[in-house]
Amino acid sequence: MSSAASHAVEHIVLIRVKDDVEPSKVNDIRSLATLDQVRHLTVGPVLRSHATTTNATSDLRFTHLLHSRYDSKEDLEAYNAHPRHLGAVRGSLFPICGDLMAVDWFGDEDALPPHPTPGSAIRVSFLKLKDGAGGEVKDEVLDAVRKMRGGGGAISGFSCGGNFSPEWAKGLSIASLAVFPGRKELEEVDPNEWLVKVREHLESVVVVDYVLPLE
Repeated sequence: MSSAASHAVEHIVLIRVKDDVEPSKVNDIRSLATLDQVRHLTVGPVLRSHATTTNATSDLRFTHLLHSRYDSKEDLEAYNAHPRHLGAVRGSLFPICGDLMAVDWFGDEDALPPHPTPGSAIRVSFLKLKDGAGGEVKDEVLDAVRKMRGGGGAISGFSCGGNFSPEWAKGLSIASLAVFPGRKELEEVDPNEWLVKVREHLESVVVVDYVLPLE
């Protein structure tokens, strides 16, 4: 059985809306949740976006987040190629977007709730390894990321993995997503504590917090 067949696919898009654009236009993308391939989709303004990088010219701050989930890589590919998706991206997203980053990974089938509860909070983290880091280093960093799953008991769902879509990822190769009951529980967890032991291997870290809309 292939990885695509046995694991759900997590798809995260981070967006920085241009300063002179009405941010609510991002909400036009919500209609894509009705496409047959989409198991779950949420989009909206981020609570906070934080990046640390050794490259002073990098700007990895974002204003909005989209998270969607698919039963397989094939479903994600069908979603990406769907005329409604292409129309929304070209007609609604690109005209208002100052910057964009997208990451995809295979997650455990039961690691995240099928539809996170409105008002729950999520923290997504993206890591870029230093040049020359090999497979052993990547495995060590992934092990450190998985330890976030404990989260002091506050995390109700967790998924992590290696990015398999490098085109829009800005070199960030490891991703994780943690679900919390609400903003209070999210803010009680230090977003960087679990990376201390592997910081020497990382060039960039992007952490984005997001609260699912109540509507």
